[in-house]
Amino acid sequence: MNGSRIAKLKKNLAENKSIKALGIVFGDIGTSPIYTIAVIFAYLKVTDSNVLGVVSLIIWTLTLLVTIQYVWFAMGISERNEGGTIILKNIIEKYIKSAREIAFITVISYIALSLLIGDSVITPAISILSAVEGISLIPMFKDITTDAVVFISVVITVGLFWYQHKGTEKVANIFSPIMLLWFIVIGASGIFSLAHMPLMFLKIINPYYALRFLFDGNISVNRLIAHGIISLFVLSDVILSATGGEALYADMGHMGRKPITKAWIFVFITLILNYAGQGVFLLSHKTGTNTFFNMLYSQAHLFYIPLLILSIAATVIASQAVISGIFSIVYQLINNRIIPLLKIKYLSSEIQSQIYISFANWFLFLSVLAAILLFRTSNNLAMAYGLAVSGTMTFTGILINIHFFHKRRYLMFLVSLITTFADIMFLTSNLLYKTLQGGYFALIMATIPFAVIMIYTTGQKKLHGIYKMTDFNIFLKEYQYRYKNFSKLAGTSLFFASLSDKISPYIIKTMFNNNIIYDKNIFVSIERTEKPYGINSIFKTGVGPGLSQFLIKAGYSEVVDVEAQLKKYNIDETVIFYGFEEIVSNNILWRIFALIKKLSPSFVRFYKLPAEKVNGVMVRVKM
Repeated sequence: MNGSRIAKLKKNLAENKSIKALGIVFGDIGTSPIYTIAVIFAYLKVTDSNVLGVVSLIIWTLTLLVTIQYVWFAMGISERNEGGTIILKNIIEKYIKSAREIAFITVISYIALSLLIGDSVITPAISILSAVEGISLIPMFKDITTDAVVFISVVITVGLFWYQHKGTEKVANIFSPIMLLWFIVIGASGIFSLAHMPLMFLKIINPYYALRFLFDGNISVNRLIAHGIISLFVLSDVILSATGGEALYADMGHMGRKPITKAWIFVFITLILNYAGQGVFLLSHKTGTNTFFNMLYSQAHLFYIPLLILSIAATVIASQAVISGIFSIVYQLINNRIIPLLKIKYLSSEIQSQIYISFANWFLFLSVLAAILLFRTSNNLAMAYGLAVSGTMTFTGILINIHFFHKRRYLMFLVSLITTFADIMFLTSNLLYKTLQGGYFALIMATIPFAVIMIYTTGQKKLHGIYKMTDFNIFLKEYQYRYKNFSKLAGTSLFFASLSDKISPYIIKTMFNNNIIYDKNIFVSIERTEKPYGINSIFKTGVGPGLSQFLIKAGYSEVVDVEAQLKKYNIDETVIFYGFEEIVSNNILWRIFALIKKLSPSFVRFYKLPAEKVNGVMVRVKM
């Protein structure tokens, strides 16, 4: 009896998590029906073969890229239920011995992460713009201008990003019910439309029509498209239906694989029904303008305004999910020493993912604002959308292939090759048709974090290579002599140092050059583990006279409160020392690296250390 009750309780909890996943994970992909079909049929004629082909392509894109590549393959490769590009990279590196292959995997993962950030700039812009454009179907607003739509979109964007510093914990609980209602509405709308042509559904799910469309040389278009194969051009917009698919993997750490998988089944069905319904609506009304909202208006014009408000709420939630996801990714990058330290505000003592990174927030805000003001309509912005996400999916697919090949899971490897080939087709179409039309914007947005990552990681490696570290035994001999024969300061000093048999120059400078030695001296090391969460500390005394070591082992996504860990051992420090470098160089790259280091917040802000006790010790380094 007790066992069945426990099983039932676990089932209910899982179901609740699945509902929560709707608001956290599926906002982006869940709002893609608003603009995907409309964007494609803005230039494609509404014919039976075109509609069947396009909708079939969308459904099989969701099947191959989202269901198979991400839900089945990627989410099966995790570390303690934690996912994302960094996790995938770390897992693969465990069994790769070739230095060249490790370097290749590292660069591939950095490109994928950068493209994901570039994609995250466009997602809020196109989602908000496309939802606000639905206002034009309300009779009293039928003559609304593009300037008015842009203004409303900017106001929503300003409010969304301004609110980030307050945290979303209080309002997050209403996200999932809203998104649940959203998916029910779009699914029901699709069913209502399909009721007029029920047999159409059987054709749409048949991959034959997708393949026929791809290889048909007589596709009807509304306007001239300058490049050769029209079907390849269409692919560059079909990928819009899968945007947000990569978020399923990145958000595993928040929700877990099972809740996301269960929620995806529901989301997948509603998306298929809605896209199929839009296909029927197109064939019935022969118009490709604003298809999603036209379909809603024709079905329930009396309730259109509440439905429009619901759609705007859904796009705001989708944008919020993207922003929160970027905060989590940036935090992982900092902890893995891939980017420099950034100022982080911890917004909740209970929810670890509730963090606010002001630099990331305002970088995203300015970028989203630029996208809205530069492109002005969702159709124009669609020309910038798709390139980054198809690139992210392609490079993630390559990493998945490497994993399956080395693990000798050859059947999975072969299936993964098929999905990666599909990724490459989408990437190729976007590169050919969208790079000059708007894709350049996504590439510029992705280039900025990629350049920072490469300069910072290369610079750190170079810096550590020329650092004059002192062997621990040599240091200990000098320390013991000075501790015994020189006067000491009363109290306890902390020195932040990496856990190794080498001593940093700033410690030598502080203790030996400046003669600062306290009664008690503790070397504090923070070691990031391969697990996302979990924290443990070890205090080792007697390393030398008045010298101890304090090791904190924390997961790479763990928020570390150093003071709280010290209090466990009744350590009340008098002063805290940390080292920083003043870099001198004639090389332009190292000068940029020096500027990045100089602009980065101090160690104090990252680990919530008491500012009044902290002293930074500068070491001059020539690169």
